[in-house]
Amino acid sequence: MKKVFIILLTFSVNFNSYSQINPKSIEIIRDSYGVPHIYATTDSEVAYGFAWAQAEDHFKLMQEAYLAGNGLLGKLIGLKGAGADFLVQLIQAEKIVEEKYHTLDKNFILLLNGFTQGLNAFADKYPEQILKKELFPLTPKKLLRYTQLQLFISNRADKLVKGIINNELSWPYEIEQDTKGSNLLAISRSRTLSDETFLAINTHQPLEGATSWYEAHLVSEEGTNIIGATFPGSPCLLTGANESLGWTHTVNYPDKADVFALEMHPNKKDVYLVDGIQHKLEKFKAKLNFKFLGLNIPFRKKFYRSIYGPTLKNKTGVYSVRTPSTTNINAIEQWWRMNKATSFKEFYKILEMKALPGYNIGYADRNDTIFYISNGKIPIRAEGYNWTDVVPGNTRKTLWNTYYDIKDLPQVISPKSGFVYNANHSPFKSSGKEDNPKSAQFAKAMNFENYDNNRSTRLLELLEEKEFIDYERFKRIKYDHQLPTPLKYNYMDLNPLFDMKIEDYQEVSSILSDIKNWDRITNPESYGAGAYAILYYQLKPFYLKLGDDRIFTHEALYKALKKSKNYIKKHFNSERIKLGDFQKLVRGEKELPIFGLPDVVTAMRGKPYKDGRIKITHGESYIGLVRFTPTKTYYESVISFGNSRRPKSKHYTDQMELYAKFKTKTMSFDREDVLKTAIKTYSPK
Repeated sequence: MKKVFIILLTFSVNFNSYSQINPKSIEIIRDSYGVPHIYATTDSEVAYGFAWAQAEDHFKLMQEAYLAGNGLLGKLIGLKGAGADFLVQLIQAEKIVEEKYHTLDKNFILLLNGFTQGLNAFADKYPEQILKKELFPLTPKKLLRYTQLQLFISNRADKLVKGIINNELSWPYEIEQDTKGSNLLAISRSRTLSDETFLAINTHQPLEGATSWYEAHLVSEEGTNIIGATFPGSPCLLTGANESLGWTHTVNYPDKADVFALEMHPNKKDVYLVDGIQHKLEKFKAKLNFKFLGLNIPFRKKFYRSIYGPTLKNKTGVYSVRTPSTTNINAIEQWWRMNKATSFKEFYKILEMKALPGYNIGYADRNDTIFYISNGKIPIRAEGYNWTDVVPGNTRKTLWNTYYDIKDLPQVISPKSGFVYNANHSPFKSSGKEDNPKSAQFAKAMNFENYDNNRSTRLLELLEEKEFIDYERFKRIKYDHQLPTPLKYNYMDLNPLFDMKIEDYQEVSSILSDIKNWDRITNPESYGAGAYAILYYQLKPFYLKLGDDRIFTHEALYKALKKSKNYIKKHFNSERIKLGDFQKLVRGEKELPIFGLPDVVTAMRGKPYKDGRIKITHGESYIGLVRFTPTKTYYESVISFGNSRRPKSKHYTDQMELYAKFKTKTMSFDREDVLKTAIKTYSPK
């Protein structure tokens, strides 16, 4: 999203008047890569220090996120912020948080207070960095409103809203689908043949923006000692490991949101019928802002609410959107509890909160328990309806209000195969063949994925290739960057490309030869990978013209290859190009040739950069490799750029070389080890 920068006059507000926390009781240790290790007596004090450290590295980004979550982003960036501002009002995040605030654990509220107090203290000290003073003082409720927006979007409910507004309630698959998703991997001691259990945290998020990762180590005397990553603005870690256990997420795609067509009364305005009974639509107006010539021009947009949920009108009718993410505000609390769990039994009990609306979970611990679940708050829906389409909103039969228990979701616990894995593919292929959940045991309306993709295909090949998986092999599997044979995209069939005979297509013989002779390894030095990458990014217009079978014909591929050849000639004055000359890892003035392609295990996806090149925007982002022994947990990690988003910081780009060379840095739960790499120790004041 393009940002508009505004220079604000310096002012001072004593936000510390809201705080009862003594900053001197908090210690922040910055290691040689700028990762904050935060120590305090209580979790709320740690949260205060965590907020301060995040603000030192990401204050602008955090504010932008909270502005979006509180309907204020348009005041900063104008019309481009109106979408988020509208969504947060459409789902009535403020009302939901207000009504359900009492459901939060009192200790978690203390943590939220500590976190927001830390941010307010930072804003008080550096008022010149405040983007919009209306946002301050931050409160726990303002933070939670942003969480409601993020979870609504993560459930893809925003796509339904967009479809209603644009009069398009069905969408074709895009070529971008599922090419940049995450991986999870856990290996038990039956396969490592040692006293070690392995967990790979391998998220593929945007490399920049509100849902990119920030790494930290949080330690309190209330049972917290965890290393991992979070999105800027979150008061706890969302993925990582403590001394007993660890977990990670990938996005899953069961049906987590529905759209309902209301039956409107033929004569009465804004009256709809449910089982023949009349109901009046609640009417609202979202307050939005259009920024023009430096002025904030307010405008309003109507929306409604039915018993099904947020409601909008379009040319074809009146539609409501319903998703479980709007039924509770406890998601961050659940993650916080996961941070502090010390056993699988405790961890599983926390999952039973059903506060996370989605996400696969991969888990491992020092007791050699490995676990996978396609997690979510999944509605129990009535049979007899097509829940993948618009559903009738004229009967209470479709008005779901109950959810499946965690035990009733697809999952695998300590399988005989000795591994669990997921790459945004089917939960029914999450372990060895004999250990997998059976799709027939789950309701069709849950609509779990049934497909494989290139990443899942390749991971299973590597996991079953050899019985013994030591730590070095485990890392090679995690860092694999080779496409399988045959290709297994879940949205198109590109295998006919490799059947094309070079002698039949002389006009594109050079690029076709590079592709056909390619070992399918996406190495920066590879000409085959370079040719394939150019072709891949030229495919979209041809892909959209494919038939229902999504199989590329030789004719379509020939046209795409000619277009690719011309692209290479135009931008690089050559007939051949290496992958690393085409795609770059870029931050600021620093750029590196980089591995990977969409839907390899080390997935990378880019956008146009300059001179015909692309820069990576999605893919390998935060990586954590964890080894659990019965007595100790070992952790190593890397992030795509660096742990700070401030261009003048030396930690803005200081992990790029590690990342590009498949290397990591060592992290430790032990304070003595942390102090050995410390470059700065201070209190947030």
